[in-house]
Amino acid sequence: MSILYVSPHPDAFPSLRALIAARYGEAGQGPGWGGAHPRICLQPPPSSRTPFPPPRLPALEQGPGGLWVWGATAVAQLLWPAGLGGPGGSRAAVLVQQWVSYADTELIPAACGATLPALGLRSSTQDPQAVLGALGRALSPLEEWLRLHTYLAGEAPTLADLAAVTALLLPFRYVLDPPARQIWGNVTRWFVTCVQQPEFRAVLGEVVLFSGARPLSQQSGSEVPAPPKTAAQLKKEAKKREKLEKYQQKQKIQQQQPPPGEKKPKPEKREKRDPGVITYDLPTPPGEKKDVSGTMPDSYSPQYVEAAWYPWWEQQGFFKPEYGRPNVSASNPRGVFMMCIPPPNVTGSLHLGHALTNAIQDSLTRWHRMRGETTLWNPGCDHAGIATQVVVEKKLWREQGLSRHQLGREAFLREVWKWKEEKGDRIYHQLKKLGSSLDWDRACFTMDPKLSTAVTEAFVRLHEEGVIYRSTRLVNWSCTLNSAISDIEVDKKELTGRTLLSVPGYKEKVEFGVLVSFAYKVQGSDSDEEVVVATTRIETMLGDVAVAVHPKDPRYQHLKGKSVAHPFLSRSLPIVFDEFVDMEFGTGAVKITPAHDQNDYEVGQRHGLEAVSIMDARGALVNVPPPFLGLPRFEARKAVLAALKDRGLFRGIEDNPMVVPLCNRSKDVVEPLLRPQWYVRCGEMAQAASAAVTRGDLCILPEAHQRTWHAWMDNIRDWCISRQLWWGHRIPAYFITVSDPAVPPGEDPDERYWVSGRDEEEAREKAAKNFGVSPDKISLQQDEDVLDTWFSSGLFPFSILGWPNQSEDLSVFYPGTLLETGHDILFFWVARMVMLGLKLTGRLPFREVYLHAIVRDAHGRKMSKSLGNVIDPLDVIHGVSLQGLHDQLLNSNLDPSEVEKAKEGQKADFPAGIPECGTDALRFGLCAYTSQGRDINLDVNRILGYRHFCNKLWNATKFALRGLGKDFVPSLTSKPGGRESLVDRWILSRLTEAVRLSNQGFQAYDFPAVTTAQYSFWLYELCDVYLECLKPVLNGVDQVAAECARQTLYTCLDVGLRLLSPFMPFVTEELFQRLPRRTPQAPPSLCVTPYPEPSECSWKDPEAEAALELALSITRAVRSLRADYNLTRIRPDCFLEVADEATGALASAVSGYVQALASAGVVAVLALGAPAPQGCAVALASDRCSIHLQLQGLVDPARELGKLQAKRGEAQRQAQRLRERRAASGYPVKVPLEVQEADEAKLQQTEAELRKVDEAIALFQKML
Repeated sequence: MSILYVSPHPDAFPSLRALIAARYGEAGQGPGWGGAHPRICLQPPPSSRTPFPPPRLPALEQGPGGLWVWGATAVAQLLWPAGLGGPGGSRAAVLVQQWVSYADTELIPAACGATLPALGLRSSTQDPQAVLGALGRALSPLEEWLRLHTYLAGEAPTLADLAAVTALLLPFRYVLDPPARQIWGNVTRWFVTCVQQPEFRAVLGEVVLFSGARPLSQQSGSEVPAPPKTAAQLKKEAKKREKLEKYQQKQKIQQQQPPPGEKKPKPEKREKRDPGVITYDLPTPPGEKKDVSGTMPDSYSPQYVEAAWYPWWEQQGFFKPEYGRPNVSASNPRGVFMMCIPPPNVTGSLHLGHALTNAIQDSLTRWHRMRGETTLWNPGCDHAGIATQVVVEKKLWREQGLSRHQLGREAFLREVWKWKEEKGDRIYHQLKKLGSSLDWDRACFTMDPKLSTAVTEAFVRLHEEGVIYRSTRLVNWSCTLNSAISDIEVDKKELTGRTLLSVPGYKEKVEFGVLVSFAYKVQGSDSDEEVVVATTRIETMLGDVAVAVHPKDPRYQHLKGKSVAHPFLSRSLPIVFDEFVDMEFGTGAVKITPAHDQNDYEVGQRHGLEAVSIMDARGALVNVPPPFLGLPRFEARKAVLAALKDRGLFRGIEDNPMVVPLCNRSKDVVEPLLRPQWYVRCGEMAQAASAAVTRGDLCILPEAHQRTWHAWMDNIRDWCISRQLWWGHRIPAYFITVSDPAVPPGEDPDERYWVSGRDEEEAREKAAKNFGVSPDKISLQQDEDVLDTWFSSGLFPFSILGWPNQSEDLSVFYPGTLLETGHDILFFWVARMVMLGLKLTGRLPFREVYLHAIVRDAHGRKMSKSLGNVIDPLDVIHGVSLQGLHDQLLNSNLDPSEVEKAKEGQKADFPAGIPECGTDALRFGLCAYTSQGRDINLDVNRILGYRHFCNKLWNATKFALRGLGKDFVPSLTSKPGGRESLVDRWILSRLTEAVRLSNQGFQAYDFPAVTTAQYSFWLYELCDVYLECLKPVLNGVDQVAAECARQTLYTCLDVGLRLLSPFMPFVTEELFQRLPRRTPQAPPSLCVTPYPEPSECSWKDPEAEAALELALSITRAVRSLRADYNLTRIRPDCFLEVADEATGALASAVSGYVQALASAGVVAVLALGAPAPQGCAVALASDRCSIHLQLQGLVDPARELGKLQAKRGEAQRQAQRLRERRAASGYPVKVPLEVQEADEAKLQQTEAELRKVDEAIALFQKML
């Protein structure tokens, strides 16, 4: 038995790290080292058991007399499940090891240095401000990395997260108060997410973050009651508290400053970092242009920016394909782009699936529109048959106490239309809030007369061709709705065994997940022989008509031609032999109920068995004898089981994993029932749709979905299109009664007695012709049922354009260009549009299909109300408190028992609620997430990061406008004048690359490539480099250089905002409208301004890029040295040692940029072979250039030497421990390969650190 020795102290973070790793090992595939889970011992190991002095905790003894491992890093690595830290040797594993090393070498010293003195556990020799500065420097890389990542490596916690979280436990518990946590927002979000994981919670419990004043109960540091304190001790504690209060005051001041080593912004900007909500209050009538003549607010505010623009865009007709041309038929060499929206349900409200769909579709639409194409994005809304009828029925019962049957069909439909007029356009308002550039004048509702005409025409044509037919078959039936439902309306609830479920209409819960075995007696057998069968739906045995066995099963060969007796019915059940039976399952014999099971139905068809229906539409039993007759189906379940026991035929019951089909509208258990319905014959249409993809006429992206497409088309079944509802397109089919004794009366399943027609008169003429009688002898009764909603949706791409009538829109916009939607409705909607489009128009409805992924939460879980992780996009746009999220749960239809669970989920994911992010940040974030073929794990804090990006755009443009000046006039074209500086040429070259990547990404539907290119240009190149280099130029005396810089800056703003516009329409419009125009004829809005193209922006300059890359490498090295030596308030001189004259010339050319970017003093290039001044720290910028940073006179050599000697001693001890561990007997055999690789990497890193420390020691010794 292995033993894990840990400290019992609640703040012993190394031991906590090992314990959490052990928890992950238990939850996963076992510890990574392959042994059993260790026993936990809350004390050091006895000295008698260790072959050396007792190791520091945690320590792991791998079996009596086995290998000893100690130290949090090594122990956690062994206990962590294999594979969850990143596969050995992979990029993920390297990333994990890098962060683990960072936690050990940077985070732990900084965290302890900041926390232990505050707790009075260590006397600080440093100023508290400097200590906190060290913690800030350690947190900075984490904050930057976590801005775009949920975890440190991958999509779930790894060893990296474990090491870093435990390293930061003490600061979060005792030092980082709310203002500090606001500064380190990404780190805090990540920390809270990690400690809420079950494995962390099992060890840490509820982690209480520091509030600003630490209770005395937390100062003890011991879990056992402490003895009474002496007066001296109490006096000492009082001094400690007084010191802590002073310390916290200094800390608050320090936390308002940037971490040492970074550029210090102006103090007033730090004060105005979050000025609260800024609103646009100028009187602007809807549809009028927003007034941007005033001063820009100090910071970006979504509410201010997003105000007034959308009504103006709509009023000006920018979203209409006619804009800028006489009509849509006008020739356009740029081409036509047409896309129809996946029509949301009229009952729906905006959810993240809609937000993702519309963010992608609107970005594409705006891009095509800005490219000059005749662009139409057509909106529409689906009547949502079942969903809408259920909503209105509930409303009717709640307000009037009436059912729809009491009201009557016509009156009920009037109520539905009334509800639609009052509530039905809510989804449209929400889509406008997202900035969706739809042509609202062309908005369609699937029950509009135009679309209803198309539905009737399609049904009649397909029925006349025999593609639509009537048949009695098994359908998914909801007894509560009293209707057939489609597969997409069936949820599959997986059960692992016996489970009690609530079923509508039943007071008590119903048992599922069990397999009941019972016996049928063989007829004509003298030995009382029996055949045992098993079922999960024992009530259906009343509809059994046979027992089936496999033809090759030797156990039943002697029963060929025999039958068994039904115990409750006067009929014999033949024993049939069919290969569908699994000989290995149960007894190898199965009951056959053709009227209530799809497989049984097919067996019945093969063997000519009668299908006996034993349930009516409400789920009550029919065609059965008393006492079962009339019982509800699940009451009958109990009665049948009791009757079998009474007759001695019950043979057992056992747990059985199974899937229960539930109606997602009524939550009823779906029953397979035989019902006469209308069907679409899909075979030939599916072949044509499959062939279109094979030929390449229809392109499906990502290509992985093409395999699914062909699989569905090859195995397609006929489509049931009738629904037993009142709301929807009533089926234009009529049952015929002929008043002629020569014509016998017909029955429902007989297709000869059904006729379709565009109206009743046409149907009457058809019926009279079919039966050879005069029309006056024909009586017609229209089918009461309505069509499946997916039928009208399948016609959407051409019905919205006026089909079957010819129209200008139909001729221009059909076929469409693209269909973009979620991959979950590839079959239910996309396939049916393709099949019906080919069949009815002879053409594909679109040329390309792009399928986006499913949105999940930050932990990869499917969004579910019961988990509390469903996110309303409007909450992300406007922000919402945690209490506001809780209130939404109370107003939902969640079961009260699930509300508390959902609240806990919300508290874990959004402890401070959801901050206001704005529409632009949400759109940009969703598109940035959209990697082809992967589901989206949405972290709201990443969206917040893009709100900060909007603020960066705002501040950059504000600075630029100030730099341009009020009298600035841009040149007529963006072509450079030829006198641009090196950095001007560089930024134009980088802008050229951003333009190329943006267009290339849009064409390939690679949205992350586009967003990354634009984000990097604005943030890392324009803001971090170019604007910094520009400041001395704009403030200098060289007016020619300043004018060139201003023209270049204007080009960057103009092109950069146009690049971003499809993703961020509001903030880019707001900023673009504040820029001067090149010509008076410029378009009035950014959304109709040409998109930058490579032919326009062709300023690639490899020479300038190489030069600036050297400048940036030097800058990074200087910044690193300044951070190492805490040179935050001074500008040290920098000397560049180069390997050749060419590098020297290049370094001289960029020295001014280095001075600006690195906040250095003098930047001088040393002559070849010339020594650097004494007292310099050295770093490598490239293989051709070294940096010497002057430290003489800026640091205390003796003090630095003391720190370095201590650091050297610790590094030597760590290296020695690693060498001894690797030299231990059995190490190559007993220790897993990935652990050995990690040890080797850590040893190499430690040795490299030692060399670096030795170099620094030598430097400081020379300075003494």
